[in-house]
Amino acid sequence: MSTHIRRAAPGDEALILSFIRDLADYEKLSHEVIATEAHLTATLFCDAPKAFALIAEDDGAPVGFALYFFNYSTFLGKHGLYLEDLFVRERARGCGAGKALLAALAQIALENDCGRMEWSVLDWNAPSIAFYKSLGAAPMDEWTVYRLTGAPLAELAKAAT
Repeated sequence: MSTHIRRAAPGDEALILSFIRDLADYEKLSHEVIATEAHLTATLFCDAPKAFALIAEDDGAPVGFALYFFNYSTFLGKHGLYLEDLFVRERARGCGAGKALLAALAQIALENDCGRMEWSVLDWNAPSIAFYKSLGAAPMDEWTVYRLTGAPLAELAKAAT
């Protein structure tokens, strides 16, 4: 297989959504996917997108994707690249597509003078954890991720008015 990484473009919405659904299925979170192709068009391919995607292709066939955005580190005084999702279809795992996606992201991070690249992984996902560690990534065990969604997010927003 010959892996090629390209930036996602308008017209890739159905493909990206299929990767998102495959990832959600793998992570046993299919019930949480509410994204549509229209959402992806509006957020990834608008005039000023805040998130971006890469597509991995092997011999011209799409086999994986990465979705990322830029954040900011006050301690570093630099932007960072945050990898929201990385997924490679099972048939292509172990063939270099995941590493090629991460290498392309590392290149984008350096081109944008980012001080770091980060992502989260489910604690039960041993194959991914081993893969990330093999690349030199280090877990941030001392940090806990918090999230507000739905009603709690709306309730807190009311405090701003």
